[in-house]
Amino acid sequence: MKTLKFLSDAEIEAMHHATLRILSEVGVTLNHPGARQMLTDAGATIHRSCREHDGARRQNDRVCLPPELVENCIAKCPPQVTVRGRNGTTKILGDGSLNFHNLGGARDIHNPATDEHRFAVLQDVRDSTRLLDALPNCNTITPFFTQSDVPGELMSLAMYRHAMPFTTKPLQGPGVQAAAEVKYAVRMAEVLGPAPEVLTLSVSPVSPLAFPEHEVEAMLEIARQGVAFAPLPCPTAGATAPFSIAGAIAQQAAEVLVALVLAQLVHPGLPMIFCGRLAMMDPRTGISVWGGIEMGLASAGTVQLGHRYGLPVNVYGFSTNSHALDIQNGFERALNAVIPALAGADELSGIGEMEAGSLSTYAQMVADNEFASSIHRVRRGFAADEDTLAVDVIAKVMNGSRNFIGQKHTMKHLKSGEMFVTQLAERGSWESWDTGGRRGLGEQAQAESERILREHQVEPLSESQSKELDAIMASAEKELVKS
Repeated sequence: MKTLKFLSDAEIEAMHHATLRILSEVGVTLNHPGARQMLTDAGATIHRSCREHDGARRQNDRVCLPPELVENCIAKCPPQVTVRGRNGTTKILGDGSLNFHNLGGARDIHNPATDEHRFAVLQDVRDSTRLLDALPNCNTITPFFTQSDVPGELMSLAMYRHAMPFTTKPLQGPGVQAAAEVKYAVRMAEVLGPAPEVLTLSVSPVSPLAFPEHEVEAMLEIARQGVAFAPLPCPTAGATAPFSIAGAIAQQAAEVLVALVLAQLVHPGLPMIFCGRLAMMDPRTGISVWGGIEMGLASAGTVQLGHRYGLPVNVYGFSTNSHALDIQNGFERALNAVIPALAGADELSGIGEMEAGSLSTYAQMVADNEFASSIHRVRRGFAADEDTLAVDVIAKVMNGSRNFIGQKHTMKHLKSGEMFVTQLAERGSWESWDTGGRRGLGEQAQAESERILREHQVEPLSESQSKELDAIMASAEKELVKS
């Protein structure tokens, strides 16, 4: 596929150099003693200054990374990341293909059929994973919901534990915040296979450019364990990043690269995924806008910059602020997916995403599976050659042959996927729609989600695997949950 460049090569280089300036001249807040020592041993410096805050003068130390250190660590990263499911299926990020995965960490779930809206629970983690397992365009799965019926200290680990039995697809790990979570996630992954083969993990630094000690320790532990690492900054332009898209992308890239440098110093050659989750602030409300076209543009710029570094790139695709399966939802997610897809994204996140990542419905997941087929069709484009230009076919019809429907050429190109055939969208007449119950795409998607959850079964874990996972969770609860 030919990719579209939304920024010129010169603009990408300017963005790269701005990122290096942020790291070398501005620096980052990072107070983890071991990490600071490791970075200074590798050539970083400590910039010490004082600033006024609430009438008091406070020392403001920042770690500054020289460009050569950053460039050397980028060069150590492999160009591809592979993750394997428990049935042996592998997905390779960075091989030129486009992959999709779902939103991770939604708080709420809505059932359009009953209009029930509530906090998610563990059963929703299980059901959503099983539903996603059945959707062919969801290539890898991230635990979908943050469940309200487990202690907060166990939330990420419980998400992973209760997703594992309900898919054989590659299961990417949840976002973690502490080294203990990393260790327990790795132990659970090892029930399925070697952790570096079946697990990826992410940590989100605090924008702008802040790396709390517990998150740094989690990053270091990921590198020690040899697990593919996806640093996941989530800046909001105008609030925690510059309001200009280019400046916000540069800051976001600096946050990714700090994590990359730490990981490569611990584990040279560790597979890395270049991620971006840049949104804009609505100046009227201060709310983070995930549905604006700016997210699609920022994602495209992130793709180009990440590819300049030779890394596979994961950005948001399906994103909206809408609370319903409505017109706003459709046009926001379509635009924000097709733009980074055409820019050459390796992985688009967001299957099932609604309300800026807070909400989902099972109908949305099914609808996004179909939308993903359309995105793949857009990326394929179309050919203009002797066969597809079809001059001879046109001549045959004009000379008295049967119409185009009866031509072998038509059947050939129908089978080749020249036209994407929808399973959900309404394309009949008024009469057929009216007599068929007036069901639109949302209603069709809801019905299909209900059918899948009734019928789709996943090969279960063995009894010994289940017991081992339960034992790991019991150990985690004993260590992490504060009574």
